Amino acid sequence: MKTIGLIGGMSWESTITYYQVINQFISKSLGGLHSAKTLLYSVDFQEIESCQANNEWDKSAIILTDAAKRLELAGANFIIICTNTMHKVADQIQKTITIPIIHIADVTAKYLIKDKIKSVALLGTKYTMEQNFYKSKLIEK
Repeated sequence: MKTIGLIGGMSWESTITYYQVINQFISKSLGGLHSAKTLLYSVDFQEIESCQANNEWDKSAIILTDAAKRLELAGANFIIICTNTMHKVADQIQKTITIPIIHIADVTAKYLIKDKIKSVALLGTKYTMEQNFYKSKLIEK
C-alpha cells in the first residue's frame, strides 16, 4: 500500500471529509480492519485565507510547498490537497517536489469522461468559480 500525503487544514472540516472518504474506500476495497496509510500536514487556514483575500497566491504557494516537501521527506508517495481552491497553486508546488500531486480536476475529468458526461455544473468558493485554474483543466480534458 502506498502512503498518501494529505495537505489539510483548509478548512479542518474539509480535511475530515477527505480522510473519511479515503479510509472508507480502503476499508470497502480491502475489507477487514484495513485503513489508508496517510501522513497529514495541516496548515493554519487563517494564513491561507489571508493570502486568498489579499491575492497573495505566491505566498500561499510557499506555505503549501513547505507542507508538500515535508510530506515527501516523511515518505509520502503522492500528495492530495484537501480543498478545491488551493489547487490554484498545485502546478507551482509540483515543480518543487518529485512525487506527484493528484489534481482534483484531473480526477474529476477522468470520471466525467468515463461516464460520458459532457456538461457539468461547478460549485465552489468564489476563487474557484471566478478563476480558471479548475475549469480550464476540465475543459482541456
